Amino acid sequence: MTKRVLVTGGAGFIGSHLCEELLKRGYDVVCLDNYFTGSKDNIRHLLQNPKFEFKEHDITEPLNIQVDEIYNLACPAAPIHYQRDPIKTLETSILGMSNILKLAYKIKRKNQKSVRVLQASTSEVYGDPDEKHHPQKEEYWGNVNPVGIRSCYDEGKRAAECLMMDYNRQYKVDIRIVRIFNTYGPRMALDDGRVVSSMITQALKEEPITIFGNGKQTRSFCFVQDLVRGLILFMEQDEFKGPLNLGNPHEIPITELANTVIRLIGSQSKIEFKELPQDDPKQRKPNIDKAKEILKWEPSIQLEEGLRETIEYFMHKISMADYVKSKMLNKQSKDT
Repeated sequence: MTKRVLVTGGAGFIGSHLCEELLKRGYDVVCLDNYFTGSKDNIRHLLQNPKFEFKEHDITEPLNIQVDEIYNLACPAAPIHYQRDPIKTLETSILGMSNILKLAYKIKRKNQKSVRVLQASTSEVYGDPDEKHHPQKEEYWGNVNPVGIRSCYDEGKRAAECLMMDYNRQYKVDIRIVRIFNTYGPRMALDDGRVVSSMITQALKEEPITIFGNGKQTRSFCFVQDLVRGLILFMEQDEFKGPLNLGNPHEIPITELANTVIRLIGSQSKIEFKELPQDDPKQRKPNIDKAKEILKWEPSIQLEEGLRETIEYFMHKISMADYVKSKMLNKQSKDT
């Protein structure tokens, strides 16, 4: 019998790619989203697929649905979005996780079969790691400010991991916890404030490229297709419940990313430095030894290859946005 898989946050950047890949593999997919940061445009091409079902729902509210597996990706992930309504962000991570686990436990008791739940946690649980804990291993407990402007996301995800482990220990719910590092690719929102999307948008518009801090801080960028492949491999293996790092260990300074984007686009944009935001980590790099050992997984798409595909997507989105804007301006001028 074909598995029925629930993807919460399925209209989001990563969620939509995950839904698409699960459908390619023959699964029945139920996509849940409240459109807080997700977009119907991300899943529009899936809506006619008979194996795809969309439900508009907020996971902070209880849900009742029969499924075999659950990928919980529902939570704003970009600072500009999760800081817009920090209370909602925290509730999504904690109340939402609680509702998902209650659903899994309810199905388990009713049908006498386990429903595996994968929680999309984040590298943000490591906070601003010191040199001693770089790159970050899963055993590192993190250096997080519990009352800072990013804590609604960081602490929400840490609490969600706690709920996952306690439901596993107390009720034997089958769980998988994955800590996702910086991910990029098509379907990122133009205005999400993340470094890749911001730099590409600014470079395409020939605007100054903003770097917060001195640009020496580092990140490691994983292309979305590599990440999705890792998520499915992790869900389908029976050896390890997590936490497990998924990300690209190739670490680069932010200035190098900016110069690469400028070169690939052929932009005339200049780099503009601004003050580093509070609690912004100075370095971020995953140790993926466990993913290599357990999943036989590591990223295969090089940064420039992934950036070219992402730039092409952004060029199309910006062209469409400019077209719609010009049509609206023309209509307004005619009306007046």
